[in-house]
Amino acid sequence: MIKAYAAHEPGGQLQPFEYDPGTLGDEEVEIKVEYCGICHSDLSMLDNEWGMTDYPFVPGHEVVGTIAALGDKVTTLNLGQRVGLGWFSGSCMTCEWCMSGNHNLCSNAEGTIVSRHGGFADKVRADYSWVVPLPDGINPATAGPLFCGGITVFNPIVQFDIKPSDRVGVIGIGGLGHIALGFLQAWGCEITAFSSSPDKEAEARELGATHFINSGDVNALESVQNSFDFILATANADLDWNAYIAALRPKGRLHFVGVIPNPLSTPIFPLILGQKSISASPVGSPATISQMINFAARQGVEPITETFSFEQVNEAMEKLRHGKPRYRLVLKHS
Repeated sequence: MIKAYAAHEPGGQLQPFEYDPGTLGDEEVEIKVEYCGICHSDLSMLDNEWGMTDYPFVPGHEVVGTIAALGDKVTTLNLGQRVGLGWFSGSCMTCEWCMSGNHNLCSNAEGTIVSRHGGFADKVRADYSWVVPLPDGINPATAGPLFCGGITVFNPIVQFDIKPSDRVGVIGIGGLGHIALGFLQAWGCEITAFSSSPDKEAEARELGATHFINSGDVNALESVQNSFDFILATANADLDWNAYIAALRPKGRLHFVGVIPNPLSTPIFPLILGQKSISASPVGSPATISQMINFAARQGVEPITETFSFEQVNEAMEKLRHGKPRYRLVLKHS
């Protein structure tokens, strides 16, 4: 039996819950959970914001742990090996997207917490192809958030061939944005942090920002027109997107990884004149996750986390819902 924490209704408290996972599949692994990050997506799923939550619901898709059991056909992982697991736990491995290395775009990909039980538990299962070994030099206590928040901001750096010579803006210095600053600094970019909280300037610079702009200052936004090759929007808020499009250089890109509340509305003419782009992306493929985790280990990129015991899961979820985490929350088995 697997011991977990589950909610039985939308927005409900997480309570001790046991379930029988059945026979381990030939290509599955069972992970003994050591740590599990808490992502805002866990909260959205708990509340059934996206209309696809099954109850009882066990959150958790930023898992770090060790391999406790291997399916008969798994040959690339070893018992006791420390690994990580993120948003996806499997994909079809036969469609054009899987076959081209874009497993994260598979229409049949299985979410770790969608129609299955996640990592707020002592164990969790996944297809071996989505289970990524942790390299030496990575801190397992803080690595969990890299498997969702980290790959969300790392994936576009790779997908759009961001260069060390590029001037990059990061909108929002929170759970995603603070990791983006670390990756982009290690990448060699000149980085401008955009935040509506002026008191975050000193910390944003410590995290890797070269420059800081108060996004609530209209004059400050106007002063950086025609400045950026790439702007990464991590905030979950409606902003003056036309001002950020104006801040792009020709061929520049405004890229979304945060889910903003309302549809975009922007004139097309500035995009045409500057050959500018607006785009968005999800998490990355297993290969990109592996690239990210090894890059993070080599460059010392580490999320800033607050740790709670699994017994404090409801307190941690409440802090995510109503508090101000700094910047990611992680559950730990005692």
